[in-house]
Amino acid sequence: MSEGKTILLVEDDVNLGMVLQESLEMTGFTVLLARDGEEGLERYREQPVDLCVLDVMLPRMDGFALAAAIREDSADIPIIFLTAKSLKEDRIEGFRLGGDDYVTKPFSMEELILRIQAVLKRSGGPDQQPSPDMTYTLGEYRFDPRHRELSTGDGVRKLTGKESELLRLLCEYRNRLLPRATALKQVWGEDTFFTGRSMDVYITKLRKHLGGAKNVEIINVHGKGFKMITS
Repeated sequence: MSEGKTILLVEDDVNLGMVLQESLEMTGFTVLLARDGEEGLERYREQPVDLCVLDVMLPRMDGFALAAAIREDSADIPIIFLTAKSLKEDRIEGFRLGGDDYVTKPFSMEELILRIQAVLKRSGGPDQQPSPDMTYTLGEYRFDPRHRELSTGDGVRKLTGKESELLRLLCEYRNRLLPRATALKQVWGEDTFFTGRSMDVYITKLRKHLGGAKNVEIINVHGKGFKMITS
């Protein structure tokens, strides 16, 4: 899981940044280290990376602003936030920006490495790829999960990895209840308060993407999950 993977690490604490870089490189990762948000964006643009680890409290450009800039370029690259804060609002903001995980300082190096490996596995493992001929019709929309595309006669919308995987599950469960726990375990890898809030954000995004589709509706089943109604 580590071999051949490149991580962008943006951490302004010099000592912590060096320790994290050395530990990740010993695990087999290639690490691009930056000390502030603007440098991090420059390093991100210099060469392809497989995952970003971003401190939230950064000089020149904070981690959330950096994540937003990265998301403008790539909807799919995994992002893990590091922070000394434990406020729910900060975690929710991180997930709203498309973050994949959130690690609160102090943390063990083993924990961070395991979280990185879990996010990489969820974001691009070969067992996560839909079969080549799998497509779904949703009203006027055609959903292609393999290419993460939602298309109509008016054009094509590229979906993020999580948007595509969540919509695929809703399609598989169409007109049936998709349990929250099932969606969280398959898309996020764990069922926690924070991943639950993240999923709610993605459900809202999918509703907006499908807003023009006739006879397609994603409804909440309170305390149980979601149901995509199609006819």
